[in-house]
Amino acid sequence: MAGPALRLVLASGNAKKLSELSAMLSGLHVHIIAQGDLGIAEVPEPHCTFIENGLAKARHAAAAAGGPAIADDSGVCVESLAGEPGVNSANFASVTLPTPRKSAGDREARRRVQDAANNAMLLQRLHGAADRRAYFVSTLVAVRHAADPEPLVAVGRWPGELLTEPRGEGGFGYDPLMFIPELGLTVAEMTPEQKNQHSHRARAMARMLALLREVWHL
Repeated sequence: MAGPALRLVLASGNAKKLSELSAMLSGLHVHIIAQGDLGIAEVPEPHCTFIENGLAKARHAAAAAGGPAIADDSGVCVESLAGEPGVNSANFASVTLPTPRKSAGDREARRRVQDAANNAMLLQRLHGAADRRAYFVSTLVAVRHAADPEPLVAVGRWPGELLTEPRGEGGFGYDPLMFIPELGLTVAEMTPEQKNQHSHRARAMARMLALLREVWHL
């Protein structure tokens, strides 16, 4: 008889990211829980690379929760902007938001305001640009404990093109602007199943699943 599922803390308060990763981890004997549900605050992300920020977030969550944690540091990198917004994707635009409350609904409302401002800023920066190539990046980092000397690291990249106006109602972040030519859709026009099959996070998770099985024996 299998023992209890491994509790894996997600170092994020993003409910949609939790939903995506939970679906991708469904094949493992793992119970993933958001750090916010444990009262763990988000940690600053001062580094200039996805991997450094991902490791900082995973270690912080592991230390606070006293057990394994996984972090996803992700964003969009634009060819003509030398990789921007990159690690600053979540807060690319300066926005004055109301004082946060603790409810999940309030957090999501604030995120939608920030997402809309980020998309508007990106469109402004790309106004008139001929080269609109971009790619989503997801860097997953998992640690068994805060001082784990062998963090697991998996990277996924998803290339596409940025439109001149948003399309679609699904997803979050820059999904309404990112057009994937081989699918003929923006990411925001995809079903959750399509996104979970093709996305940068799915590509990173495929690599992470192999590592979790090989190294953590899950």
